[in-house]
Amino acid sequence: MPLIDGLTTLWDKLLSAQPDPPPLLVLLTAVVALVVVATRLPWRIARNAVTIAHEGGHALVALLTGRKLRGIRLHSDTSGLTLSAGRPTGPGMILTLLAGYVAPSLVGLAGAWLLAGNRITLLLWVAVALLLAMLVLIRNVFGVLSLLVTGGVVLAVSWYASPQVQAAFAWTSVWFLLFGGVRPVVELQRMRSRGRMPESDADQMARLTPFPALFWVTVFMLVSLVALGVGALLLAGPILTDAGLTL
Repeated sequence: MPLIDGLTTLWDKLLSAQPDPPPLLVLLTAVVALVVVATRLPWRIARNAVTIAHEGGHALVALLTGRKLRGIRLHSDTSGLTLSAGRPTGPGMILTLLAGYVAPSLVGLAGAWLLAGNRITLLLWVAVALLLAMLVLIRNVFGVLSLLVTGGVVLAVSWYASPQVQAAFAWTSVWFLLFGGVRPVVELQRMRSRGRMPESDADQMARLTPFPALFWVTVFMLVSLVALGVGALLLAGPILTDAGLTL
């Protein structure tokens, strides 16, 4: 039947592995992502993607721990807010707060794992599916526009772009999440040291646990750095293979 044949073709395309990217592409995409994260204006624009992952992490863990999700707001200054209802203390609340700052790095690590298997199409379609799922939770206009634009770009690349462009886009995006997961933690501690974020996730966790806010900032940083290190090794597979090395 045509429908079954079409679904089979689509499924095969989704799960099929693409060829290894050239080592130069892996290196150049890493440099581009690092420049975006390290440069003020590009970071100011691209940081919205990190905020989406941050708030998505809060939302997912809130649901997994049995909290009732009220909605997500994304703002034009790249800040965000996830509202959930439930016990104001306890493991569920602590894990929900913990999830935000580590989410971009963990999403980047998951993306690196998929790219290590050359599952570029699967990565792009999973990203679109997650953005669509998050869209129904958005409660402000800018948040809706931000997700529609982000999801539209990913969908367009996955559907219309050549395999080479898809590979460049996928590797750059994952490198960006891995590098971009570190900078917000640095910014968090800088703002805290100036007394400008008294209600940060780390400070709220300090009030719920015996550990100070600096401890939780350190946890955020360690998770981000470990994810960056492991993710970089996964993404660097083509370079290592070209050099005659294996992980």
